[in-house]
Amino acid sequence: MKIKVVLLAACAVILASCGSGKNVVRSTPNEVVLDTKEEKAPELPQLEQVKRPATTTVNHTETYIQKFAPIAVKKMHEHGIPASITLAQGVLESGSGRSALALRSNNHFGIKCHRGWQGHSVTHDDDEKGECFRKYKYPETSYEDHSQFLLTRSRYASLFKLRHTDYKGWAYGLKKAGYATDKRYPQKLISIINKYDLSQYDRVKPDGSLAAKIQSYKEESHKVQKGDTLYSISRRYNISVQRLKEVNGLTDNNISIGQDLLVK
Repeated sequence: MKIKVVLLAACAVILASCGSGKNVVRSTPNEVVLDTKEEKAPELPQLEQVKRPATTTVNHTETYIQKFAPIAVKKMHEHGIPASITLAQGVLESGSGRSALALRSNNHFGIKCHRGWQGHSVTHDDDEKGECFRKYKYPETSYEDHSQFLLTRSRYASLFKLRHTDYKGWAYGLKKAGYATDKRYPQKLISIINKYDLSQYDRVKPDGSLAAKIQSYKEESHKVQKGDTLYSISRRYNISVQRLKEVNGLTDNNISIGQDLLVK
């Protein structure tokens, strides 16, 4: 009987059912850690990272949003965080996926290692030199970890009482809870949401709508095959090489096999 009680207690502590094959969230006194030792391949399309950082333009941001909107919507239905907020934070924190941290480690939200982090890490200069940041194999894992970061910290609990369509409440609530030190953080998020009409993703139903958006993305993208060039792809989809480079944030004509390119 004592052994059974101990086993049950152990299951409760790790917050997961015994024998579960899902990612495990482990509690420490001050942190909740997403175990990323064995990241599963994501179901949704992933952003092909650009080879070199460059000045971020409206085209880069629109491309980022189009590629990551399905993931943000998926996380909204799973965890209740507005997709518009997640996308706006991703745009702001990662420079539309073009920051050094996003390029080096798929960390789109600037989440630091914190005490108890068991996954991979990378050093990056931020408030101090050589700070430890979390590193992910897939961008979607970064989005999941962002959700868990908000879900498992008590200071953000009041946000989950808001409607998932109340992005303004979420923006100001994040600042009030101490997510960022920037005094204009809420205004910056709201500005991004309004400029790119991100609130439309908060209204996507958890039915065929999301699947349709994912399918639409697939139909508007081309996976680079052996022998492809920007010129041959541009001829195939009736789009200029220059436009093809702009919508995909390319700074030169180099492409790689397996890379996803927007073609519409």
